Amino acid sequence: MRLATLRQKNRLILHDADSLCDALGTHQVAPALFTSDYWRERGLIVGEAPGRGRSLFLQATPTEQWVLRPYRRGGMAAKLSQKRYLWTGAERTRAFRELRLTAALFEQGLPVPRPVACCVNRCGLTYEAALITVRIAGANALAELLVNDLADEALLQRVGSMLWRFHRAGLDHVDLNARNILVDPSGAPWLIDLDRCRLRTPGKWQEANLKRLERSLLKFSNDSLMPIIYRGYGS
Repeated sequence: MRLATLRQKNRLILHDADSLCDALGTHQVAPALFTSDYWRERGLIVGEAPGRGRSLFLQATPTEQWVLRPYRRGGMAAKLSQKRYLWTGAERTRAFRELRLTAALFEQGLPVPRPVACCVNRCGLTYEAALITVRIAGANALAELLVNDLADEALLQRVGSMLWRFHRAGLDHVDLNARNILVDPSGAPWLIDLDRCRLRTPGKWQEANLKRLERSLLKFSNDSLMPIIYRGYGS
């Protein structure tokens, strides 16, 4: 994976040159690539995901779809600005940090979406940003599977095993929930949305991750599922 940075006036684009190779015949690496208008004008928006910021699914090439996710604030901070963040340098932006982290995990063979590119638009002391990753074909959120009673014990144990792999790699996923775990058609789980996540040495944060997931699971299932997940965790 070859990461490169492109500067255009007040905009910085960090991208994986390999991911963009097939798409460059149709799409140029430019700030417009990170806007919904660009894809809507070409009729290439094929869906959207729920949640803050409304991620869009894009038909980037005949064989590959992308996910475009604008960065949006939540909680009390959103009352000040929903999409502006304090500028403290390109490498400290949420977009650059998430793309580099995702790329590092992807290179280790961990189940995260392949990162494509991110764009940071500096506006004086603040910035806006958006991220593009490859869409996991045919995947559904674990939350959706739980609601429809489609998550069996074998799948939940595979989720536990996956989380163990990420924890062993040092990933502290600060928003580990049932919507950020996807399951592809083969039954393999994937982890998405690494915004504000980081690599750390082992510690209490690992248990905090799992407790956060437990609270999320209770929103979608009346059963206690963590004991099943723990059976896969570590194996």
